[in-house]
Amino acid sequence: LIYIAVMTGIFLLLRGVSWGLMALARRLPRPKNPSLRMALANSHRPGALTPSLVLSLGLGVALLSALAFIDTSLTRQLTQALPQKAPSFFFLDIPNAESARFDALLREERPGATLDRVPMMRGRIVSINGVRAEDIKASEQAAWILDGDRGITYAQDLPEGSKLTEGEWWPADYRGEPLVSFDAQIAAGIGLKIGDRLTVNVLGRNITARVANLRSIEWRSLGINFVMLFSPNTFAGAPHTNLATVTPAEGAAAAGASSDAALLRRLAVEFPSVTAVRVKDALEAVNTIVAQLALAIRGASGLAIAASLLVLGGALAAGQRARLYDAMILKTLGATRRFILSSYALEYAAIGLVSALFGVVAGALAGWGVVTQVMKIEFVSDPTGALLAATAAVGVTVLFGLTGTLQILSKAPASHLRNL
Repeated sequence: LIYIAVMTGIFLLLRGVSWGLMALARRLPRPKNPSLRMALANSHRPGALTPSLVLSLGLGVALLSALAFIDTSLTRQLTQALPQKAPSFFFLDIPNAESARFDALLREERPGATLDRVPMMRGRIVSINGVRAEDIKASEQAAWILDGDRGITYAQDLPEGSKLTEGEWWPADYRGEPLVSFDAQIAAGIGLKIGDRLTVNVLGRNITARVANLRSIEWRSLGINFVMLFSPNTFAGAPHTNLATVTPAEGAAAAGASSDAALLRRLAVEFPSVTAVRVKDALEAVNTIVAQLALAIRGASGLAIAASLLVLGGALAAGQRARLYDAMILKTLGATRRFILSSYALEYAAIGLVSALFGVVAGALAGWGVVTQVMKIEFVSDPTGALLAATAAVGVTVLFGLTGTLQILSKAPASHLRNL
């Protein structure tokens, strides 16, 4: 039912565009140029090709434009949004008592590299303002934060890659009630606001903290960040492990696979409890997914192009008999081949241009809806692909339209007139 309703709506919309185009052509002043005058008259006369061309071409360009905008937005989201300088490794479960020795090992193996290390614990949200976590109605995108244990940390300063969107950061020497900073997007999904009381269970103990501020987190920076970040006094003296990243120095040559393997072997011997995650492997997996998605989108674009050409060819073929009649009469009355071809070319180009512009606008709106409402990513308004599709569509329309007419004009009118 949804499909039928959408197709009916699209059909009526494109019919409205074609009727509007014909009404406009009917009211325009008659040009002095005979070719322009004939092209204008052909676009709104009874039996004109305008409705069928607008329907086939407008729908095809709209689909191609939507795919082009989705392709651009998706590729930009998954590739260009990644940081220029990413950490080479993430290290988890570093014993706090051996953190200094771990730092020394990394500085020895990666001289000049940047080492970031933060405390890390596991905690489960128990309640918000006294309402149990299982009774909270969360959005689909935020429900995961209430399901099971999550990584938490504490910090004195606002971490890199985070930006305060609401509230204030705690002072460096803060000693008051426990405070927590929360990811703004997830907070909106679970109805969490500034001043609310959040209770988490850490190491078997329930701790209640007041929401002091909300943060916008740029997860694509690949730095260390947490949805829940507490004031340092909240977990003073509590046992915990550490999470660390190491980033190569600016301008330093990237370590090869053999060097990474040597580092991992040494870590396995000296720190068997530490888990190392090689970021390069994760990025390669992302690039593989991006390449597959791009191939799928371009495959869909290819099918759309083929379907559009078939529909367009069918629309032009349907009006071929009328074009044959017109061409033979005009040729008999003394019209030159150049005049007839130029008139038809102007007609096809004008209809194609209007249909293509409508298709680009409609495709941009459709692409925006899919990208922002379905994929939940940033829309990139780069019209390059859509304009290329529109230009190609107008060219194909003119080419298809003139090909049949050219074949007609190459023959003597008498043989055709006997059968008309």
